Amino acid sequence: MNAVEIKNLSKNFGAKQAVCGLNMTVPMGAVYGFIGENGSGKSTTEKMICGLIPKSGGSIKLYGKDHTDADVRAKLGVLIESPGCFPGLTVWDNMMLQAANLSIPNAEKEVIHVLKTVRMEGAAGNRYKNCSLGMKQRVGIAMALLGDPVLLVLDEPLNGLDADGMRIMREVFADIVKDGTRSIIVSSHLLGELQKVATHYGIIRHGKMIVEMTADELDASCRTYVALQSEEMGRTKSLLSCRYSRVEADEAGYIRVYDLTTPEEIVSYLYGNGVCVTEIRTDRIGLEEYYIDLMNGGKREWKDR
Repeated sequence: MNAVEIKNLSKNFGAKQAVCGLNMTVPMGAVYGFIGENGSGKSTTEKMICGLIPKSGGSIKLYGKDHTDADVRAKLGVLIESPGCFPGLTVWDNMMLQAANLSIPNAEKEVIHVLKTVRMEGAAGNRYKNCSLGMKQRVGIAMALLGDPVLLVLDEPLNGLDADGMRIMREVFADIVKDGTRSIIVSSHLLGELQKVATHYGIIRHGKMIVEMTADELDASCRTYVALQSEEMGRTKSLLSCRYSRVEADEAGYIRVYDLTTPEEIVSYLYGNGVCVTEIRTDRIGLEEYYIDLMNGGKREWKDR
């Protein structure tokens, strides 16, 4: 059974179609990275999954049941836009208010548990308005975790986090899904960070799903290349372009060769033509570059340097 199964989902706002025949599958235990440009339909889709706005067509099933089913709706945890806390109250008081709203039994025990899960137990006495952005994001996730949901829907929870906040958030996501019964849908524009936590991906454009894949499938799809620098970058690029079919200058000032070759072969070829290589390595494109490639129809636009 999958956590989410969406078929031919559509949403119209008057004459504008925000989501167009979208299909989406989120397996149980997945951290599903939901990716797309602004206005692509991500937030609209998430709101329909959560029942915050009605769909215009198609079907949404959560753990095998229609998304309007009362039992399954009770197992949803949602953080879209902001957690809606009272700034002057402490983290603890905000959490207890939310627990009361949800009629959660043993509220104190539950709040302690979810605050520990998001690494906020030491800040329970802080006023919400004095919390850092990263702490506020974690409070929002803690609120979404109240009631022991099986599916979390998180809209841009990584925005504005510093390096330590990103690390903590990666640990939090790993803890949430480690038993395989919970799943997370997380949208983010920070694709480099998303790649560190996601097990599955869905890329949406103009309201349609372009591709869904696992992290392993993404890894297999990300091309390997040789990146190098030399003392004569212009001449080096010209020489390599005569021998290899795809040679590009990237934004970091390296020349990339995407053909099946080795650094040793390239160094030998350039040395034989009087060019000294100063740095060379083998690497592969990441999620961000794969996404840009996909949005450009498989052809990334690079700036020559």
